Amino acid sequence: MLKWYQETEGGHDVFTAGRIRLVRNLEHYPFPVKLPEADGRELVEKLETGLKDIGQADGRSFRLYPMTSMDKDEREALRERRVLNGAAAEKKGPESLMLSEDERVSITLDGEDHIRLQCISDKASLSELWNEADKLDDYINERFEYAFHEKYGYLTAYPTNMGTGLRAAVTLHLPMLSVGKQFGKLVSEMSRFGVAVRGLYGEGSENYGSLYEISNQKTLGVTEEEIIALVQQMAERLASSERKIKSLTLRNHRLDMEDEIYKSYGVLKYARRLSIKEAMTYLSQVRVGVTEGLLKFSSPVNLYGLMMEIQPANMKQLAPEEEKSDIRQARASYIRKKLPDLA
Repeated sequence: MLKWYQETEGGHDVFTAGRIRLVRNLEHYPFPVKLPEADGRELVEKLETGLKDIGQADGRSFRLYPMTSMDKDEREALRERRVLNGAAAEKKGPESLMLSEDERVSITLDGEDHIRLQCISDKASLSELWNEADKLDDYINERFEYAFHEKYGYLTAYPTNMGTGLRAAVTLHLPMLSVGKQFGKLVSEMSRFGVAVRGLYGEGSENYGSLYEISNQKTLGVTEEEIIALVQQMAERLASSERKIKSLTLRNHRLDMEDEIYKSYGVLKYARRLSIKEAMTYLSQVRVGVTEGLLKFSSPVNLYGLMMEIQPANMKQLAPEEEKSDIRQARASYIRKKLPDLA
């Protein structure tokens, strides 16, 4: 089965993915940071047993991964593919992961919170992802009593997650907007509306690939529907600004734009070594070319998914043994195989 990020992109331009994440804790158990290791193991076993048939709730097939059996690179690869967050990838303890075959749904047990449920996709809207997450959340709550307060909502390890426990996020590709002088000011203005904008693979000028995630900052005192509407509205605003700049550049500097895009494609298609900076920068340019119709491939490819797969820890897993000693060589080889010829 293909992973969600390997499927053909659904005709997107600026939008690359949507994500809904819920955090929950069980009644009568301390938060994981205060939970003795033996009690943590007992909790994880209890959750694993109670949720072993959770696939019946949404028709997906799940596999169970004890995190203690994973090495550092395996955990980091899952973080790069956005299955785990940074804290879960680094935690030592009886943590466990329930992951659907397509990696669209992940449930982390005994991470920062007792339960971290995530639904992610490049095709579904935030509302559709919320409906799926809500259904799974109900399934879990029918079997386990959540820690809930009438005034403060769902009780979480971090106060910033209390209330709904919901984080709604949209990932945007903003290669034109992000290099402008006003981008920093625009990001600051977004925070006034209650959303955060951060680089997906690094911050500021180090965010190679120009991928940004927009998510809500507030979870208390608002409904799930209000959170989703806010994030969607702010994402649309950024996307609209990106499209306007792109349209203006195409109208006034089309040849320059085409030149950069075709050069990027040429390097990706024939280079023998690529750093992560080079690969992400050129793939970003090529993605603009494809979405704007300046490049046409002989077969479909998910460029956003390719950006995830060439991250360092994932390349260590995907590279053949003879190339593992030189990840830059392995990355270039992988991209050459994955990137289609021009039509």
